Amino acid sequence: MVYQYNFPTTIRFGAGASKELPDYLVKNNLQRPLVVTDPTVAQLPFFKEIINDLKKKNIGVEVFHDIHKNPVKSDVYKGTEVYDQTGRDSIVGIGGGAALDVARAIVLRVNHREDLFKYDDLIGGDVYVTNDVPHFVTIPTTAGTGSEVGRSAIISDDVTHQKKILFAPKLLAKIVFADPLLTMDLPAFITAATGMDALTHNMEAFLAKTPHPLCEGIALEGIQLISQSLEKAVNKPDLESRSRMLIASLMGAVAFQKGLGVVHSLAHPLSSLLDTHHGLANAVNIPYGMEFNIAGFEPRFRRIARTLELKQDTGKAVVDYLFDLNSRIGIPHKLSAIGVKQEHIEPLADLAIADFAHPNNPKPVTREDFRALYLRAL
Repeated sequence: MVYQYNFPTTIRFGAGASKELPDYLVKNNLQRPLVVTDPTVAQLPFFKEIINDLKKKNIGVEVFHDIHKNPVKSDVYKGTEVYDQTGRDSIVGIGGGAALDVARAIVLRVNHREDLFKYDDLIGGDVYVTNDVPHFVTIPTTAGTGSEVGRSAIISDDVTHQKKILFAPKLLAKIVFADPLLTMDLPAFITAATGMDALTHNMEAFLAKTPHPLCEGIALEGIQLISQSLEKAVNKPDLESRSRMLIASLMGAVAFQKGLGVVHSLAHPLSSLLDTHHGLANAVNIPYGMEFNIAGFEPRFRRIARTLELKQDTGKAVVDYLFDLNSRIGIPHKLSAIGVKQEHIEPLADLAIADFAHPNNPKPVTREDFRALYLRAL
């Protein structure tokens, strides 16, 4: 059964939803899509089936998959060249956060040709996003970033490794085909890491200091869905658990319009400096970041604890839950287990304090706080 949700864009959700893509493109007179994905997804049977289904409808497909797992500016430039040289009329992003971020950044760049980082939202670059953009469709293949319903793309500088955020309302996909069947064969490790990414989005959005009751309600529901589904989706996946994780992931991306926080600012430098998977970086750091946030915000943590149906409605109980959940889904508790060394701490702290996420954390975070958190997690 495929359901339609018209928030924040048109979402076709349910098993088999991705099969609707060819007819949708034909209906909208789109004959030459650039399909953006990553090198792994490009080799998977379901992706090849999607491409074959498009070709059966006489749709001329060009696939671009030359991207890094933590996307950089040069990925976007290369993809735009392919778009230009092959005469495309639309963009379809298929994949996890990396593929969808690159796809969205190409959508921006097609008709905005100044330096990509002129459009960085953190320096007010969204005001320069004034031209039309190509028709954009997204199909998520992981339950993690929720980038399919996003209006921004996070892209790193190739040289400095600093992450930039490209944002504009017109970068929202026209339609999302969210098909849990595409996530059924994900390896347990990817399911775990992306699932913890979704949980981090929902938790940090709920705690973020910017007032937004609508996002807070969505975040709490996302937290509950993940608590009911993630362990099963990792260890004994079925369609129900995968479906709940996919909608919870999507909800997390809607909720974090309210903001993110300290956990993401701890995680982003691991990805840009050490090429750590973003979800894994969030997963290892979330217990420590949540512990940092408890003091002064106990009422907020009580609500999270009650949503998780914990025996005690305290911040400590939430932190203990996060460590325990990581254990049950195979995520290590320490940064040293994922390749972080003592000599990385100072450059990581420098990148973390420069990151865009922590200004919305419920309490201020200093460079020394970041250094101490990295050392505690090491």
